[in-house]
Amino acid sequence: MSVPLVAGVLIADDHVLVRRGLRHVLDAAPDLRVVAEAQDGIEAVRLGLAEDVDLAILDVAMPRRTGLQAARELLRHRPGLRVLMLSMHDADQYFFEALNAGAAGYVLKSAADRDLLEACRAALRGEPFLYPPAVRTIIREHLDAAAAGEETDGEVLTRREQEVVKLVAEAHTTEQIAELLTISPRTVERHRENVLAKLGMRDRVQLTRYAIRRGLVEP
Repeated sequence: MSVPLVAGVLIADDHVLVRRGLRHVLDAAPDLRVVAEAQDGIEAVRLGLAEDVDLAILDVAMPRRTGLQAARELLRHRPGLRVLMLSMHDADQYFFEALNAGAAGYVLKSAADRDLLEACRAALRGEPFLYPPAVRTIIREHLDAAAAGEETDGEVLTRREQEVVKLVAEAHTTEQIAELLTISPRTVERHRENVLAKLGMRDRVQLTRYAIRRGLVEP
């Protein structure tokens, strides 16, 4: 994929002030232009499929669909799209999930003014961007865990089950979840039953706590 002279950028974050700040930084660069803004994960997928979007910057924690879920969905339909994850969490869990979702990089909100432009340009060139301070520690911890045969909670559930858990934790009804995911209410119920069985949980309260721990929703 060639790098456009002026790349179209989608910003997805549920906080207006964050989007405004990012737009200010990006629009000041001669080679980047914000062409769309989304306030949740489902809107990000819809807008990110537009042809004028070359790069999507997705907040990890968004309503209705997380940035990680949105990234997977976008890249399934547009494999050539470049994706960067944006987060306030300096945690290896999110970092590796972002890479596994197909993102080119992971930018901390606290360092966006320093790293964002470099990360955007690296992603557009097809190169990874890794924020410097945490790289060595994160890679070491990940390799140690893999060598020990450890398995994370996130590998227990399918991507569709994680989407259902997120929406359940956000207090959506079965009918609303079915509509948002374009599946039947019965299928939603079956996913929820499977999740409860896999996790050994009984009810929505426990699912919500799980969703918070996994970063699917904010407390």
